[in-house]
Amino acid sequence: MNADAEALSVDEVYKLLIGLIVPRPVAWVTSLSPEGVVNLAPFSAFTYLSTQPPLIGISVMRRGEGLKDTARNIAAQGDFVVNIADEALVEAVHLSAVEHPPSVSEVEMLGLSLVRSLDVATPRLECVPAALECGFEQAIAFGDHGAQLIVGRVRRFHVRDGLLEDGKVVTERLRPLCRIAGPKYAGLGEVRTLAPVRRDGSHSYST
Repeated sequence: MNADAEALSVDEVYKLLIGLIVPRPVAWVTSLSPEGVVNLAPFSAFTYLSTQPPLIGISVMRRGEGLKDTARNIAAQGDFVVNIADEALVEAVHLSAVEHPPSVSEVEMLGLSLVRSLDVATPRLECVPAALECGFEQAIAFGDHGAQLIVGRVRRFHVRDGLLEDGKVVTERLRPLCRIAGPKYAGLGEVRTLAPVRRDGSHSYST
C-alpha cells in the first residue's frame, strides 16, 4: 500500500493511525459532572508532556457536534483523575467505552468502587494499581472536527504498595493494559532490559 493521506477518507485514516501507532497506554478517566455524576471513560491517545511541572495530555474526540461527557465535565469542574488499569481490568475498561447519557454513571453500571481524592474533587477508582489526580490546565483544539488535547497538571500520584523500587515503577508488577487496533487490548508480553547507552555510544544487551 502506498496512499496519499489527503485522498483517504476519515475512516480510512483512522484505521491506519490506530493500527500503526501501537501500543497505546490507556487513560481511564474519571470526571465529575456539575450534577455530581461520576463519568468513567477510556482514552488511548494519552501521554506525558512535561515533568516540571508534571503535565499529561489526553486527546478527546468530539461526540458529533458536541463535547463528550469527559471533556465537558473537565472544563466545568476543573479537575479529573487518570486511573491506570492493569490487565485484570480489561473487560471493565472496554465496557466503560460505551456511550451513555450524561446522567448515567459508568462507575455505578460496572459496579466499581470509588475512593475520595485528596487534592481534587473528582474521586478515583479503588480497583486500579495507580491513579493521577489532575487539575485542568488547558484544552487545545486540533483538526477539522475539533478534537481536543486536554492538558492536566498532576497534583498527586497514587501508586499501590509493592509497585515501586528505588522510586521507580516496576512495570512487570504494574501489568499495564494497552490498546491496539479496533476492540483489541494487550499486555506487556516479553520485557527486555538493555544496558544504558554510554556517552561514547557503546552499550550491551541483556534480557
